[in-house]
Amino acid sequence: MAKNDYDTVLYKLLIYLYACLKREIVFDEDVFNSAVRQCAGNEQYFAEILDMAQAEGLITGVVVTRAWGNELIISSPTEDMKITAAGIHYIKENSQMKKVQETLKNSADIMAKLIGILKV
Repeated sequence: MAKNDYDTVLYKLLIYLYACLKREIVFDEDVFNSAVRQCAGNEQYFAEILDMAQAEGLITGVVVTRAWGNELIISSPTEDMKITAAGIHYIKENSQMKKVQETLKNSADIMAKLIGILKV
C-alpha cells in the first residue's frame, strides 16, 4: 500500500484527529503536516481527501473552496478540523482501515505511537 494511497492518508488524518479529541496529543501544525499532510504528496490531492472525508461525515470544520480551473484551496485553519462519531466508527470498523493500521503500526513514526496509545 503506497504511503500516498487514499486509505493511508485518510487513516492518518482520522487517527491524528482522534488522538486530539481524546486529548492524547495537542494539535501541532508542524507534526500534523509531517505526519499527515505531506503523505498526500501534493496539496490538491490532500484538499480532495479533506473534501471527501467531510462529505462522508468523517470530519468537520474544514472549508475547501473551488477556485479557477477546479483548483481546491483549503481555506480554514487545519486545527479547526475535528473527527466525528462516524469517523471514529469508520477507523474502528472498516476492514480497509484495519489493513492500513496493520501496515502502519510497525513503522517508526508518530502514527505507530498514536495507534498504540489509542488501541483502535
